[in-house]
Amino acid sequence: MRFMILLKADQDTEAGKMPDENLLRDMMDFNQALVDAGIMLGGDGLQPTSKGAKVQFADGRTTVTEGPFPLTGEQLAGFWIWQCASKQEAIEWVKKVPMPMASGTAEIEIRQIFDAADFGGEFTPEMREQEEKMRAEVAARQAASS
Repeated sequence: MRFMILLKADQDTEAGKMPDENLLRDMMDFNQALVDAGIMLGGDGLQPTSKGAKVQFADGRTTVTEGPFPLTGEQLAGFWIWQCASKQEAIEWVKKVPMPMASGTAEIEIRQIFDAADFGGEFTPEMREQEEKMRAEVAARQAASS
């Protein structure tokens, strides 16, 4: 099972405050433990919403709103993508995350990622083949850029 682990933003991350050296070292060590355990598939920190935009679709129209956005508890500061045997395993790993926020409080959301099999018969064999080709192309591009 794949999971997206979502680190929610706070006032410091939205202000663009960077983590100190100790937290960066702790996060690097944690990420290495994830890699060593075969859990981590990817992950990164996100710039504040002031550098982002929202695109909304309604009634055939598209509206773009530039950031920053009010801190509502839904903004993200970073993410991981993990391969775990169960949601419980993902929870146990999240419990080990070094305290990521200077404020001393943080919220991390765990969401399971859909796999092709989850879509049932509507996801035709042709679509599955196209999905596999796209994943292979993405993997090849990532390998070439590193």
